[in-house]
Amino acid sequence: MRDLSAGPRVLLKRLRELMAEPLEPQERLDQIVRQIAQNMVAEVCSVYVLRSDGILELYATEGLNPGAVHLAQLKMGQGLVGTIAASARPLNLSDAQSHPAFTYLPETGEEIYHSFLGVPILRTGRALGVLVVQNRASRTYREDEVEALETTAMVIAEMVATGELKKLTKPGLELDLSRPVAIEGSSFGEGIGLGYVVLHEPRIVVTNLLNEDSEHELGRLAEALGSLRISIDDMLSRREVSMEGEHREVLETYRMFAHDRGWVRKLEEAIRNGLTAEAAVERVQSETKARMIRLTDPYLRERMHDFDDLANRLLRQLTGYGAKLSASSFPNDAIVVARAMGAAELLDYPRENVRGLVLEEGAVTSHVVIVARAMGIPVVGQAAGAVALAENGDSIIIDGDDGRVHLRPLPDLQRSYEEKVRFRARRQEQYRALRAVDPVTKDGREINLQMNAGLLVDLPHLNESGASGIGLFRTELQFMIASTMPKAEEQEAFYRNVLKHAGGRPVTFRTLDIGGDKVVPYFRAAEEENPALGWRAIRLSLDRPGLLRTQLRAMLRAAAGNDLRLMLPMVTEVSELKEVRDLLQKEIQRQSKLGEQLPKKLQFGAMLEVPALLWQLDELMAEVDFVSVGSNDLFQFAMAVDRGNARVSDRFDTLGRPFLRILRDIVRAGERNDTSVTLCGEMASKPISAMALLGIGFRSVSMSPAAIGPVKSMLLSLDAGKLESLLMPALDDLKPTVSIRRILTDFAAENGIPL
Repeated sequence: MRDLSAGPRVLLKRLRELMAEPLEPQERLDQIVRQIAQNMVAEVCSVYVLRSDGILELYATEGLNPGAVHLAQLKMGQGLVGTIAASARPLNLSDAQSHPAFTYLPETGEEIYHSFLGVPILRTGRALGVLVVQNRASRTYREDEVEALETTAMVIAEMVATGELKKLTKPGLELDLSRPVAIEGSSFGEGIGLGYVVLHEPRIVVTNLLNEDSEHELGRLAEALGSLRISIDDMLSRREVSMEGEHREVLETYRMFAHDRGWVRKLEEAIRNGLTAEAAVERVQSETKARMIRLTDPYLRERMHDFDDLANRLLRQLTGYGAKLSASSFPNDAIVVARAMGAAELLDYPRENVRGLVLEEGAVTSHVVIVARAMGIPVVGQAAGAVALAENGDSIIIDGDDGRVHLRPLPDLQRSYEEKVRFRARRQEQYRALRAVDPVTKDGREINLQMNAGLLVDLPHLNESGASGIGLFRTELQFMIASTMPKAEEQEAFYRNVLKHAGGRPVTFRTLDIGGDKVVPYFRAAEEENPALGWRAIRLSLDRPGLLRTQLRAMLRAAAGNDLRLMLPMVTEVSELKEVRDLLQKEIQRQSKLGEQLPKKLQFGAMLEVPALLWQLDELMAEVDFVSVGSNDLFQFAMAVDRGNARVSDRFDTLGRPFLRILRDIVRAGERNDTSVTLCGEMASKPISAMALLGIGFRSVSMSPAAIGPVKSMLLSLDAGKLESLLMPALDDLKPTVSIRRILTDFAAENGIPL
């Protein structure tokens, strides 16, 4: 019986020799098509390469008119070649001219050839061109010949990917791999970043394509698959992986793929045809991805991500690859591109070099997004396909204002964004000039402008922004970026460091707010259908009093001899405050007995985020020293809108009458009870909504550091009394004809207030 794999192995051996020879790109390509034609007993072998303008250009041929090289062209989707590129699937035809997609190119002289076999030149599921063989006689090419041609196409894909064929490209044109791409995503963090791509999990570039010993490679594959299966089984057996839920479903899908005999057979077949184990994985992965990427079913597309991730794990097993860019090769202007990542992983990068973050997944409330915004870098999420389309070192622009990503941007677009960045820098200079200016409105009302923080990296912003203090310090971020529960001593040292950096300015520590979407890796709660309304924040802390008492003890010790302001998140009933007061009092008594120094002054507060407190306002104000309104959650719960759900998150306006009336009631309750009220949500960060807050009586707001300059610029031009006299009656209007947002923008325009 004839060994059908001998032919492909001989061909690949010759191609390996050709790739090693010091040849010019055109000569190398010409010799490759000649070798393929000889090996497959084909009268024609041609290579078409996809350009950035969507044109497939004939780059080399054996058998067709040599004068047609770099002249013959087909559009994507046009003719047999264009159909293969568009579908990323092979075509095997005994009579090419009878196919409905056939297009006759007279300059090639191909009308005398009947049988046709074309395969896409693929890399990471993207078609970079088409490889074709033809014969005069009508015949259907055997399955092993299709396999051989697909394997050979990988060699040409490598030539395209390494840029070797760029020398053959006509002036003013680019290959598709380097074409500009615009990706629509969602704005998770404002700002603009220009720089170069750093893939969070760099694609493993397989350079050793062709094997010397198929049996040895089959053994390597079997060993790597065994290790992969064991690692998945190990993950599934761990106690922290619950018996039900989405996490387990993903791992079960991984296990199903890892044991799939069809997948393994394809890998083994590619190895027998002459590929190394890693090249076989890359080839099968690329083909599967090319087919699945065109699916519209969201469930099947999600399975594609699972398969892709599994194949990458197998590649890492085979290559032993796991390193990120070294510090020396890390670009000064880095834009990190990832499918998803943890908060701690972002902090592993050189912070001064990171200019932006692009995520294919995640939500605006993701831990990594919170950290990125704390670092002051723009973030675009839900940027589908960004990882596959990007290469390490590609130029990239991230527009966090509009939620867009521009890969390999055109020079005109680059210049436009550079001017935009210069304009923003000039504006920031103007804001910096206001740092020492007291935040007082035109009619003499003093406003307390504070900043939100949660990491030590935030603290330099206190001086840079001119904030009067930290109105919200999210203590849970320390827990979220740690791999194990921070000990009492670690917490104490951290809080002491925060107070030291604050330099005597007030810091309001919020006690641990985990649960819901804020899951820490070492503290797994039970699965909940609606975690935002479940076991989280103060509810969790009261059920785990040891956790809360440890944190309270750390804060008391850290603030010894200084002022301490602490507040509780997600309070629902005033009785919860009394329970925490009792625990706090026990810690104070314990510290006194031990002869330890206590804080000079202790202020106890609560976050108003749950609508139930609106009917306990006077009791609440009597129980605490201050109240902070968490407008993000309060709006979410009051309007029954999930702020992480793009379909409904913009459905209602925070500047609508219902929500502003709620906020006004809170301010009035504070005035009645002589209790200070601050708002520390996203509303405070935009000049127009901050203006509305001042108009309904707020005199203290806390926001992101970058927002302080724009908000201060607004309030210095604002006559708050004049706005109040306009806004209060408008809120009480039972038959309004004009929205509050429109009233505010008109007022700003008429009074020269910058928004």
